[in-house]
Amino acid sequence: MRLLHIIATTRGEQSRTLSISREFLQTLNEKHPHVTVDELDLSKTELPPVLDSTVKAKYLMMFGGELDEQTMESWKKVSALAENFISYDLFLITAPMWNFSIPYMLKHYIDVIMQAGILFSFTANGPEGFAKYEQMVCITSRGSDYSLGSPMHVLDHQEPYLRAVFRLSGIEDIHFVHAQPMDMAPGLTQTVLEKAKEEARKLVDKLKILPAA
Repeated sequence: MRLLHIIATTRGEQSRTLSISREFLQTLNEKHPHVTVDELDLSKTELPPVLDSTVKAKYLMMFGGELDEQTMESWKKVSALAENFISYDLFLITAPMWNFSIPYMLKHYIDVIMQAGILFSFTANGPEGFAKYEQMVCITSRGSDYSLGSPMHVLDHQEPYLRAVFRLSGIEDIHFVHAQPMDMAPGLTQTVLEKAKEEARKLVDKLKILPAA
């Protein structure tokens, strides 16, 4: 099995969110060493811009049109990233909350890969995703407490968005680990961080990992 780790933080190894993901990956490696892990660090990746030529190519591909040289070049860059994504079995997203939602680099990546014909198709019954059997883990950190029942919960546009957009690709089995609140009090931060790391380690046992071939 192959896991794609999508990193959406600009702080590198100083990231508190990434430190939780490292615990998850270490436990995964200890229990399932046959799972290979590839990293895609979005802060170091030049993503293709979603320009008019890209949008034109998208609709031409959807409706059976022919691409000219310009639209073909745009489409190659976009489709390569989308096809790379769909080739994996497991996904790990490391994403701190930014302004109640996700970092802009992750939104850019999602806008690039969510392509009809590669990740999903339109049917008479609505969109049908091609990644129906894949699993995803999203590890986040938030400055405040956005958990259910808290006054800030209504402002959590991070988890609902990630669930909705990746369901479009067919991924229903999505797990979240939220480190929150991280910035309310210095004494609380480390406690919250350690709790999230423990939750991430335990989450490995909940995943459906196929044995080595």
